[in-house]
Amino acid sequence: MILIDPPAVERWGRRWSHLSSDVSFEELHAFARAHDLPARGFDRDHYDVPAEWYDVMVQAGAAPVTSRDLVVRLRAAGLRRPKANPNR
Repeated sequence: MILIDPPAVERWGRRWSHLSSDVSFEELHAFARAHDLPARGFDRDHYDVPAEWYDVMVQAGAAPVTSRDLVVRLRAAGLRRPKANPNR
């Protein structure tokens, strides 16, 4: 299932959502391509989506979830790719 969290992350003068899949990266990339999300928006396990695209993604079939639920579902599916810890 394609998931999207609320646009809550502020960066570069905008608010951003995270679009992901709890099924596969193939499903996520296919959804992104079908809805013209740029490949540069992919970051490890999600696409960064500007706030003004949030409603469009939901109308296209992305399920709105909380940020916490998105991470929980990614972990449960084995698809979470956290940032590397430079202290390790």
